[in-house]
Amino acid sequence: MNIRLKPLQALYFTQFLSAFADNMILFVIANLLRENGFSPAMLALVSISFFLPYIFLAPLVGPFADKHAKSIVLVIGNLIKALGVVLLFFIDQSSILMLMLCYFTVGVGAVVYSPAKYGILPELTRNEDELFHANARIEAFTIFAILTGIGGGGAIANMTAPLISSGICLLIYLLSLGMTFFIPRMRGNASIRYGAEARRFFIDFQYLMNRPETSFSLIGTGAFWMSSAVLRVAVLAWIPLALGINPESFSVSLILATTSIGIIAGAFLAPKLIPLTHFTRSLTYGFGMFLIIVLFPWTDNTFVAICLLLLVGFMGGVFIIPMNTVLQDEGKRMVGSGKTIAIQNFIENLLMAVGSGIYYLITYIGISISGAIVGQGLLLLGFLLYLVKYRRRIVR
Repeated sequence: MNIRLKPLQALYFTQFLSAFADNMILFVIANLLRENGFSPAMLALVSISFFLPYIFLAPLVGPFADKHAKSIVLVIGNLIKALGVVLLFFIDQSSILMLMLCYFTVGVGAVVYSPAKYGILPELTRNEDELFHANARIEAFTIFAILTGIGGGGAIANMTAPLISSGICLLIYLLSLGMTFFIPRMRGNASIRYGAEARRFFIDFQYLMNRPETSFSLIGTGAFWMSSAVLRVAVLAWIPLALGINPESFSVSLILATTSIGIIAGAFLAPKLIPLTHFTRSLTYGFGMFLIIVLFPWTDNTFVAICLLLLVGFMGGVFIIPMNTVLQDEGKRMVGSGKTIAIQNFIENLLMAVGSGIYYLITYIGISISGAIVGQGLLLLGFLLYLVKYRRRIVR
């Protein structure tokens, strides 16, 4: 058993390192923007470039992962991410377009990497029980990587020069790449044709959107990640202004990381708070998330801000987990797990790009960061009200 688990252990460490660097690189770019005199709102514009590959490549990355050995796809994904970091050393860092190109390249690597890390699990496990535990562990490693990547990675980026922190990011991606060589290379399905699979993606997309339960969950999870993506960028700019903390202090990233702690707590308690037979009740926590979003920008007390960020994360965790569970359960029967994840990624990143664009436009016309956060909360409210009306179609 231990010998069989070694490839899985390598996969867990590969995923942790890669996801850690994915979160740390945001802080590296944020520091480069600040050093080159850009406003904090420009980080939202750069963030959009990371989401775009998920939108445009969504119909192709799943078939690419299935057509080739998934361990090689993981290597390719990490190589592309590393290339995005290498570009930082050579570009004109005072050009917003060049910084967007770097982050776009990291996004291409991330979207290539994503389906392979899940798709390889059935190849490394012998039965459903092992597969279930492997899925749980890789999710745990991912959540831990997000938390430490925002807190620890953000602290490293804030305490070192961008050149050094970029080098650390590059090293982490290369370490992740090296770990993949401990994962067996298993042959893919060479008969897969990209054109046919891309057409199938949009057919499956329509199929999932036509079913009330899956459509409700896709819109709900997309609205959550839209808000989370915008809040991460907005709060990063808001903390130094509202709380009087030096933007280069590692305290900024640690405060931001409290939202992730709240999400973990909410995800853990969600099964106890929301029965799956009444999963639409999670909307109550969505409205709770909205209320906290529109209230917390007006505080200037660090302790209160941390508590509210924990609470907004908790509300979000309870809000999203029941919908995720229903979506994966129904989607697996309808189109398959992998295709459901691909469609979910497409919708989530589309909404994250739209939300980030709206946030940038709001700040561009001169509205304060606090006002922009409230605007994002109102956008979330619009989705929640739509889901309240849509809920009538669901019979459970």
